[in-house]
Amino acid sequence: MIAAIKDPGSNTRGLLAYLYGPGRHDEHHDPHIVAGFAMLAMPDPGRDEQATLTQLAHYLDEPVHLRNSEVGLKLTGHVWHCPVRAAPEDRFLSDTEWADIAHRIVQAAGIAPDGDDLACRWIAMRHADNHIHILATTVREDGRRPKLHGSGRRAADACRQIEKDYGLRRLKPGDGTAAKRPTQTEMHKAKRLGWKQTSRAWLEDRIRDAIPHAANIEEFLAYLQAGGVEVNIRRLPSGDLKGYSVARPGDLKADGTLNYLSGSKIAPDLSLPRLQALLTASTPEEHPTARRHRHSTSWQRATDALDTLHLAETDGNTGAGAHAQAQITALGDIINATTQAAPHELRAELRAATRVYARAQRSQVRADHQAAAALRRAARDILHADDGPGGSALTVLIAALVWAAVLASRWHHARGHHQQAHAAHLAVQHLQAAYDQAAAEHLAALTHRQPAQETINDLAHDLRAAVPDHAARVLADPTWPALATVLSDAEAAGHHPRQLLTEATARRELGTARQPAKVLLGRIQHTSRNPKPNRAADAARLRTTRPTTTGRDTVQPTPSLQPGTRQQHRRR
Repeated sequence: MIAAIKDPGSNTRGLLAYLYGPGRHDEHHDPHIVAGFAMLAMPDPGRDEQATLTQLAHYLDEPVHLRNSEVGLKLTGHVWHCPVRAAPEDRFLSDTEWADIAHRIVQAAGIAPDGDDLACRWIAMRHADNHIHILATTVREDGRRPKLHGSGRRAADACRQIEKDYGLRRLKPGDGTAAKRPTQTEMHKAKRLGWKQTSRAWLEDRIRDAIPHAANIEEFLAYLQAGGVEVNIRRLPSGDLKGYSVARPGDLKADGTLNYLSGSKIAPDLSLPRLQALLTASTPEEHPTARRHRHSTSWQRATDALDTLHLAETDGNTGAGAHAQAQITALGDIINATTQAAPHELRAELRAATRVYARAQRSQVRADHQAAAALRRAARDILHADDGPGGSALTVLIAALVWAAVLASRWHHARGHHQQAHAAHLAVQHLQAAYDQAAAEHLAALTHRQPAQETINDLAHDLRAAVPDHAARVLADPTWPALATVLSDAEAAGHHPRQLLTEATARRELGTARQPAKVLLGRIQHTSRNPKPNRAADAARLRTTRPTTTGRDTVQPTPSLQPGTRQQHRRR
């Protein structure tokens, strides 16, 4: 159940006309009052043919008019409006049940505290099965204004208890950092214009897409403008930025002007001060062309950066929490950058992961963004790179993102950040789907060239020694033949399979993994991508190229070793 308190209004009669009217799409049926202040004296145009909207508005506004006459000023912003909506899967609620819910909401919000006979006048009006509208005028009978600071949080807390008491769908409690939901008006407008997203959601996508591209706030605004977003920049006389707002082309207000929204109205972490703090904390990066000759690709470097992620479920000081929140925020930038640079067929799941994970990027814990500068540089590397996601690099990165999102969900859950933990969990599901899609062809190729049965048996022995608690599940995983191929390739490059398995398990626990062999495969492909120096092989190659002589006899070169072959390097 959601109680969405709207911005204060000043026209009681106008709001009543909408609530009692047919609605914008004839969705209002049988409008009537289910609860209110002094019900016996209240006219209800939905049940009394003699009652009018003007009478009801006058009744609700009476304390406001009295205060205006005493003070000599016209009060504005006195209309309090709060739709209260049940979830689509919730059962039908009777008028009596909605009346009780309305009383509990106005008590919690401070409109009509329990036992207060001089509280504000209010009504709860129903015109649909799944929601009511509470309308109040915020002048008490004694002429004072009610104490409404924090009313949204208190109403939300009341909804959580109502869900429990009535057996309704139970939502996660929030912490005041959630983004504002699209309004019914915004949703109807998007449908009328044939848009798949509301302007608010469309703008949030564009803003979050721009963040990993930019190294400072000016680059961020320029990227938005280049991407087709209408940007209104406000500056101080000194030239410094004062604020910014954005609009979707074609989204016009009634007077024909663009409908601008400030970043803070879209999401709390998209305000100008928050973005400046985020972007200025990034240390200067090298120009992308300076990295062209490095051995690792940008995708591999991003996976390396994720290896530095440290999200302890219990950290004993505020600084550790600030570092962890910064890393969780930067993780969203890497997911977003991967979405933008990935092949088209993977973008649907990755985009869904980006959108839901945005809720996990902010909490009441203030982030120390400097602690996550390396992760944000990794995100920009992906977007600025000349190299594409060749080979298995993309699948390995997505596998790393899955585990990183799991850690983020656990970190939030341990601190009671229920909405953020749930959002990160949903992102894990979308990232897993993207990984399954990206890895399918690659896994099939690895399975097709699996090593000989004798080698597979030896690798299974290594697995049981390195991962005794999970060996049976790994061997039963359909991905085991592909993992055996990766281990065999790694051994041929000079790595020790048992050591690789031990290190991979230490990095990523397997108890909660759906397919443990697939988890190990992605991890080992990353850690074994570079050949490991082999001193014996190097010495052998040296002997083949630099023959020695004793007197007149020449010592014949020794054939070079084949590193990793089990015939010559049988493990004890």
